[in-house]
Amino acid sequence: MSSIVKVKDKRSGITYAYESVSYWDKEKKAPRNRRTLIGRVDEATGEIVPTDGRRRNKMVAEHTESLDDNGQKAKATNEPSGNEDRLDTILQVLQELTNEVRKLQDEIRAK
Repeated sequence: MSSIVKVKDKRSGITYAYESVSYWDKEKKAPRNRRTLIGRVDEATGEIVPTDGRRRNKMVAEHTESLDDNGQKAKATNEPSGNEDRLDTILQVLQELTNEVRKLQDEIRAK
C-alpha cells in the first residue's frame, strides 16, 4: 500500500512530501514503512515541487542551463564563450592566494 506523507521540518519550517510504502518486516514481525522523498510542499499553492533532497530542484539539477553575464540564457553553440580566459585568471589568482596562505601558515608554525 502506498501513500503520500507530509512532514514539516521544525528547524527550517519547510514541509516535505514523501511516498510511504508499507511492508511486513519478517524479523520484527511487525509492519514497517519505507519513505522516499518526492519534494517540497509549496506553502502558497499546496503543490509538491520535485526536489532531490539537497535544496536543488530536480528540474534544475537535470537540465542546468548556462547563463551569460546579463543572466540571460546562453545560446547552445559550440563556439567559445570567452569565459575561458576569465576562468584561467581566476584559477591563477586562487593558486597565488593558496601559496600565500601556506607561507603564512608556515610562519605561524615556526614561531
